Amino acid sequence: MKLKLGLLILIIVAFAVFINAKVYSEDPFVVYKVDLKKQDLKLYWKNESGQNFGSILNLKNWIEKNNLSLSFAMNAGMYKKDNSPQGLYIEKKKVLSPLDTTKAEGNFYLKPNGVFYLTTGKRAEICTTEKFKNNGKIEYATQSGPMLVIDGEIHPDFREGSANLNIRNGVGILADGKVVFVLSKEEVNFYDFASYFKSLGCKNALYLDGFVSRAYVPSENWIQTDGNFGVLFAVTGKKKN
Repeated sequence: MKLKLGLLILIIVAFAVFINAKVYSEDPFVVYKVDLKKQDLKLYWKNESGQNFGSILNLKNWIEKNNLSLSFAMNAGMYKKDNSPQGLYIEKKKVLSPLDTTKAEGNFYLKPNGVFYLTTGKRAEICTTEKFKNNGKIEYATQSGPMLVIDGEIHPDFREGSANLNIRNGVGILADGKVVFVLSKEEVNFYDFASYFKSLGCKNALYLDGFVSRAYVPSENWIQTDGNFGVLFAVTGKKKN
């Protein structure tokens, strides 16, 4: 009887450990990595008629009408009430919105904030706003804030255990030069969000936006096509027949 009881307890404990491990192993983040040597990453704001794309669905439809397929999309830097970019926005080497270096309240202005940009040489970089320089070889750029990781260190204003929880998305650069996009599936504070980028090996990472954030990542079975954004990131490829 004691043997049976002991065996039953052992089974219950083992099952509990299995359940807990299963729950713990579920990744609370949607992650998408871009190899710029093989994939085409760009920023999008308006179509050829000057209309803001706004939603991922609108961008997807436009891309498919242009005989391309959409592999990934996510909202980029923050935007104003009229859906224009907040701070710097460069598209096809043209500065469509200037760098914002003013002091104000809000996440965007939590210094240091920063800039994500793509060069004409197919290289991605993230730097603080104060270090950004347009050398004429920047194909695309979006400004946002705050920085999440700066030279391998978490933003100094973030606090472990903070109750400031929200859905968040961001972008980082991996050691091999790949771009990594992350969207939290559930509310998370800045410290934990930045820590995740650091755990991936990002020396620099930039916060993009909060509860409004959406991502289209069919490879991860994550499909969100709504929203009313300013600028959008997208990876496109040849349309499959």
